[in-house]
Order: sequence, then structure tokens, then C-alpha cells
Amino acid sequence: MKVLLVEDEPGLVSVIVRGLNDAGMEVSVAADGIMGLDMARAHKFDIILLDIMLPGMNGIQVCKEVRKQDDSVAILMLTALNSTENVVTGLNSGADDYLAKPFKFAELEARIRTLVRRSKAGSAPKNVITIADLEIDTVSKTARRGGKGISLTATEYHLLEYFARNRNMVLSRIQILENVWDIDFNMGTNVVDVYVNYLRKKVDNGYDVKLIHTVFGMGYMFKENGDETPN
Repeated sequence: MKVLLVEDEPGLVSVIVRGLNDAGMEVSVAADGIMGLDMARAHKFDIILLDIMLPGMNGIQVCKEVRKQDDSVAILMLTALNSTENVVTGLNSGADDYLAKPFKFAELEARIRTLVRRSKAGSAPKNVITIADLEIDTVSKTARRGGKGISLTATEYHLLEYFARNRNMVLSRIQILENVWDIDFNMGTNVVDVYVNYLRKKVDNGYDVKLIHTVFGMGYMFKENGDETPN
């Protein structure tokens, strides 16, 4: 998850960056509103944590400018100005939520994850299946991982889509044969294993998070995390 923190209090910046890094998030920091706006325009972030009282350009102005070009990024206001009027002003400028200082880090992390999940759910096309950083477009029959296109044969694509539609389920070789090939193969064939290996090389090789897992003695499972599952 990529986070842009626009905050001019060094102590608070240090605490937030350390905490979010420990939570597995990638944090970029801007110390003033102008720099924050430039970074928001130049890069794609999942969420922007935006203080209101900023040098150069205040958070309300930054939020309004960001919203002119990006409706999808989540924006969370962080500020000591927690009067009703300020809350309303922040939300009316395009912010998704508002967190008053001082706050507990656990609440900040929970708000971030909730807002990002909500924004992704609202912006993802219905024809796109997403798991981790893999996107499968069921209309164009294409796939991308980490923003990079994956070259797939027709059979490889059908196998990938079948895996994705049945994520977190153990799929036997017979199930895969019947649903991907739609043909009664000789049960001694290793065609499933061959194509799973093809797919692994294209989808998993070079990525820390592996999606295709062997369930020994049973078949395969498509999931975002976890080691290969023993029988």
C-alpha cells in the first residue's frame, strides 16, 4: 500500500512513518502543501494523509486541487482543528474521513485500511478480478501483475481465471481438467501440472508473494499468502 503523508511536524512524521512501515506500507512524505500537491499529481498513491495547517498551501486547498484530477485516491485529514465547522469544511473539500490529533496509531492504521478497501471496491471495474497486485480483465481476457502485462496463451488465461474465481479453495486435477479443458482426459495425463508450471513462471516468478500453491496429494490452491500446504 502506498501512502502519501503531508505533515510538517517532524516528531509526528517520524512516528507515523515508522508505524506504517512496520505495518508493511510504503510511505512518502511532504513537509508542506505545495510539495504534497506536486507529489500527489506526479505519483499514484492509495491514500493521502493530509494535515490542514500546512505551510505554503493548507490542506483544504490541497485536497480540492487533488480532487480535480483524482476521484479515486482516499484522503484522510489529520488535524488538531476538530471543531464541527472544520470537520465539515474538510469533508466538503473532498476528504473521505477526518482524524483529530492526538490519536492512537492503531486507530490511524484501521482508518487507512478501511478507506483504501472502500475506495478500491468503489473504483474497480466489475469485469476485473483482483488478488494481491494481480488484475484479470475478464472482458479483454488479459492479466497484469504489479502494473505489468502478462503474455498468456488462451489455455493459460482460462486456467488463471478459473484459479482466481475459486481463490482459497483446494482444486483437484480432475476439477481443473473438467472446468478449464471441458474434456474427459486420460486420468494419467500430467497436462494440469504442465500448465500450472507454465502459469507459475509467468505469474509468480520474480514476485515475493506467490499466488499458486501446491496442496500435496490433493491439487492446487490460488491464494494471496501462505506456504505450500502439506497433505
